[in-house]
Amino acid sequence: MDIENIDTHQKAVQINLDPAKYGTFAEIGAGQEVARWFFRVGGASGTIAKSISAYDMIVSDAIYGHSDRYVSRQRLQTMLEYEFDLMRRRLDEKRGESTRFFVFADTVAAHGQFKPGESHGWMGIRFQTQPRTEPSQIMIHVRMLDKENLQQQEALGIVGVNLVYAALYLHGRGSQLITSLLDNLTTERVEVDMIKFSGFSFQQVDNRLMALQLVQHSLTNAAMFTADGEVVQADEVLYKKPILIGRGSFRPVTRLSMDMIDASREAFLREPDVAGEQIVVLMEMTLKNLSTSGEIDHIDFLDRVDTLGALGLNVLISNYGEFHRLASYLFRYTKKKIGIVMGIPTLKDIFEEKYYTDLEGGILESFGRMFKNDLKFYVFPWRDPATGNVVTVANLQVAPHLAHLYSYLYENQFIEALQQIHEEYLPIMAKDVLEKIRVGDDSWEAMVPAEVARVIRERRLFGWHPAPSPALAAAAK
Repeated sequence: MDIENIDTHQKAVQINLDPAKYGTFAEIGAGQEVARWFFRVGGASGTIAKSISAYDMIVSDAIYGHSDRYVSRQRLQTMLEYEFDLMRRRLDEKRGESTRFFVFADTVAAHGQFKPGESHGWMGIRFQTQPRTEPSQIMIHVRMLDKENLQQQEALGIVGVNLVYAALYLHGRGSQLITSLLDNLTTERVEVDMIKFSGFSFQQVDNRLMALQLVQHSLTNAAMFTADGEVVQADEVLYKKPILIGRGSFRPVTRLSMDMIDASREAFLREPDVAGEQIVVLMEMTLKNLSTSGEIDHIDFLDRVDTLGALGLNVLISNYGEFHRLASYLFRYTKKKIGIVMGIPTLKDIFEEKYYTDLEGGILESFGRMFKNDLKFYVFPWRDPATGNVVTVANLQVAPHLAHLYSYLYENQFIEALQQIHEEYLPIMAKDVLEKIRVGDDSWEAMVPAEVARVIRERRLFGWHPAPSPALAAAAK
């Protein structure tokens, strides 16, 4: 069968007719929409060992233990582990030699009459790639965007079948596996904003690259991972937290870029409604930031995130070119204060009307969307390399007809000039640092934080190589 053109019905039939695959379906919320597909197409007795739906919290707790949040990664993980261990204990002696066991589970909050909020859920599959091997696992977070409950349930069922099929037949094809998750769906209906691979067959998988591919292949507009490389769903990190975010290419992180973050963090923490709060600091890279020659180099991407990780910084990958779209994304998770860190050149770009032709209200609509909640720009000065003059928030010139708008935002403290800065860092440019790294000019080390210099040398990032010893250099001549 051509796996490039296979619909949901065909996927379910193929799994049902495969005698080597046998599993359990455990679903909480939105009905047993995934298991329903396998019952509907016929032959489910060859695939389904058990189907369970523990809707009642008391029943669910009796099976899987107590949980503070029932629609959560932790609950899904417990379900997968419990059901897989139970299946293996009960069936391994009779079928283990010839069967690849799997467990599919989901826990979902769909749109309902009494719960009209955001509809989302966690899905996962724990499976064997060969009989009696240790299990592998794929876990995803989905947002259901249909307005009606019935449509959401339908979409949920399709995504679930896609995940089961992808795990069983495409587990060695990372990119194809990811794109197949939305087969027979559109991004107007479903968004997959987190994916995590783990276990026996995925020991060599870097989940940061998988997060990048979710955005690259338009399964979501943004994906996130922590400083230690752990992929997360945004709600797990951002929920009801003040957020400080800096956008850049970070190729590599320089002393200037970190001075911007440090000065902004100090200013942010002085805000009356932030003082005493646990803030989240994010470094955002857009797909445009990541593209160096029309394509994204995965090694270059990992070099960047390794240096950010060395500084203990969380990373957001997004497809949000416009700041008002980034703001809308953050507003989804918090009503607390949001600070966006930028330099003067970026602020000047934000006041270019050509970027807002797709909005009916133009630049005014963009600013209305950005500042409708508690959001502020923290702006770092810039030294003009041609004149040597320092441009600040106070002396920046925008188009004359926008001067009053700029003054309004500045005077009402939607835009704040950063004060505690190191002016000696202003001439540092990342492209110059990168060039010095590649040609072996050791002066680059003084232009980046010490932790970044260390990790670049230790892991030989950005094309860095140790200089030959004097004896070897002389011999080469």
